[in-house]
Amino acid sequence: MTRSFCGDTGVLMTVVCVAVTCGLVPAAFAHVTLERNQAAVGAPYKAVLRVPHGCDGSPTTALRVKIPEGVIDVKPMPKPGWTLNIVKGKYAKTYSLYRAQVSEGVTEIDWSGGNLPDDYYDEFVFMSFLASDLQPGQTIYFPVVQECERGVHRWIEIPTEGSDYPEPAPGLKLVPKP
Repeated sequence: MTRSFCGDTGVLMTVVCVAVTCGLVPAAFAHVTLERNQAAVGAPYKAVLRVPHGCDGSPTTALRVKIPEGVIDVKPMPKPGWTLNIVKGKYAKTYSLYRAQVSEGVTEIDWSGGNLPDDYYDEFVFMSFLASDLQPGQTIYFPVVQECERGVHRWIEIPTEGSDYPEPAPGLKLVPKP
């Protein structure tokens, strides 16, 4: 009788073990991700950053996100018990936003001073507008730094085709406006 590397605990466990071993279960369950991973250019976008864990058992105390070029009119949602700071700066170019031209805005959001235990899940939210200049078919990335009482996760790696990174930045696939 041959035993699987996961032990002899039944067919269901064997299937689960094979899925995990072969990489069929997405690793994204352990990463900071976007709730909606695709959105239309030239339209509003509500970003929901999902934080599923702390740092090796340590609670999350801060979350910083860098806003990519072309994501404009950013308005973060305050979280009770957290301090909210924004960094504003110039955009690389001027964008059309409804009937106005905008050349600067929020470039980074920082929620800090909170306490999200490793055993809990939470979401960090902001509204934005995806400029019409962005190209459908491309993916833009929101680099995130997750600070904990002990440790840090830098979800800042920009994936390339066929690559696998331990701490990838959350990505948003751009689609044409309907």
